[in-house]
Amino acid sequence: MRIIRDKNQSFDLNHFLQKPLFAHLATVSELGPRESPVWFHWEEDRLWIIGTPDDTFPVRIQKEPKCAIGIIEFNPRSGLVLHAGFRGKALVKAYNQELANRLLARYLGPDLSLWDPRFLHMGEENSLICFEPETVVIRDQSYNVRSEKQNVM
Repeated sequence: MRIIRDKNQSFDLNHFLQKPLFAHLATVSELGPRESPVWFHWEEDRLWIIGTPDDTFPVRIQKEPKCAIGIIEFNPRSGLVLHAGFRGKALVKAYNQELANRLLARYLGPDLSLWDPRFLHMGEENSLICFEPETVVIRDQSYNVRSEKQNVM
């Protein structure tokens, strides 16, 4: 994986990918590009995503494995804007409950008794998407937030 970064606008990618952020998976279809907001898990330099029977992106990935993923952390109060843009290939793999639980725990917490029941009984009808990045562009595009008093002239 080749990481493209601006030395003045960079951040720690591994730390960033441990946060429970939404990723946006971009795939190709016969009708043009498609985008799906997804939860993800970063492990062994791969992004893992759960695919359910209702999702259409696993079918698109089987037809065309080239895809892109964008992840953004944004806080308008502080002006924080961190962006990681991935390009690579994805594979549809068999569902693995242990890996899926690691992914879900990032968003739902470690205590399974507190999870929404729909996440507790996921089974073999699901799949895991294994995205292998070829390149990732990381940029800290944060900005200074000025108070209302500073904006008054």
